Amino acid sequence: MIAEAMARAAEVLRSARAVAIACHVNPDTDALGSALGLSIFLRSRGAETVCSFPNDPFELPRWAEALPGLEALVQPGAFPREPAVMVACDAASMDRLGMLAPAASRAAELIWIDHHRSNDGLGTISLVEGSASSTCELVYRLAQAIGGELPDDAAMCLYAGLVTDTGRFQYPSVRPETLRLAADLREHPFDHARLAQVLYEDDRAAYLRVLGVALERLTLVPDADLAWTYLTRADLRSAGVMPPEADDLIDDIRRARDADVAAVIKQQPDGRFKVSLRSRGGHDVAAVAGLFGGGGHRLAAGYTSSGGLVDSVERLTAALRDQGARSRKS
Repeated sequence: MIAEAMARAAEVLRSARAVAIACHVNPDTDALGSALGLSIFLRSRGAETVCSFPNDPFELPRWAEALPGLEALVQPGAFPREPAVMVACDAASMDRLGMLAPAASRAAELIWIDHHRSNDGLGTISLVEGSASSTCELVYRLAQAIGGELPDDAAMCLYAGLVTDTGRFQYPSVRPETLRLAADLREHPFDHARLAQVLYEDDRAAYLRVLGVALERLTLVPDADLAWTYLTRADLRSAGVMPPEADDLIDDIRRARDADVAAVIKQQPDGRFKVSLRSRGGHDVAAVAGLFGGGGHRLAAGYTSSGGLVDSVERLTAALRDQGARSRKS
């Protein structure tokens, strides 16, 4: 089925003169890397492209300046209202496209490229494969299906998403073909060492101070197998840190061996709390996130809570206790 969808998507994009490409709100490297990588590839074939993501204010993540192809980015308000051909990258559901969702609904042809197992299977062409390591992997395979040479800049974008969404090739989604794909991308002449430094070792002192606050608040809930912490708008504002800049906090909290699940609960500019979840393998955090309107992967997921901090924590711990109890019975 994926082969048929890949062939159909390749046929549409091979002949498209203009393509609108969107990725999910608060894009990570796989989302933005897949969108920009596809954009660069299609432009090399003569197509016109625009890319966007539904953030307001429209601000790039700190690492994005290291990626080529940013000239294709437009603010959501400048995104085509009724694109003839639109591609959605790395979005598990329509709501993850935020203010760009109406354009997706009106697109004559909507190619949905994603690797989240919780994906709703949207689009006129659903190019979704839950076993894929990343959306960047699927975009690379799509480029191969379309045909033509992959530009070096496109390879760099796809490599960035591949590296980050596999946890630097640590996650269970890494297969032999994933490493072969990485090798193919590294055949292109880009500075992968500098890219890795920007992605993993390039934080401001302000972020490190916020990290200290989050670590000081780290709380263990043994009966829920959970380690969690939080940051408020006031915490971020006083440190001069924007919410997207603190997205990598979860990678530090997940290091706690005392719990299977790690959670960072971070207040957004609109007052709601974004909950990022990671599991060491004992819990399906995508299922937990799905209870609250979110999604993701079994070991990495997230959602936006509709309640306050206390309520968010209580509902999360209850869901984890329930999942743990059901797992022990089965």
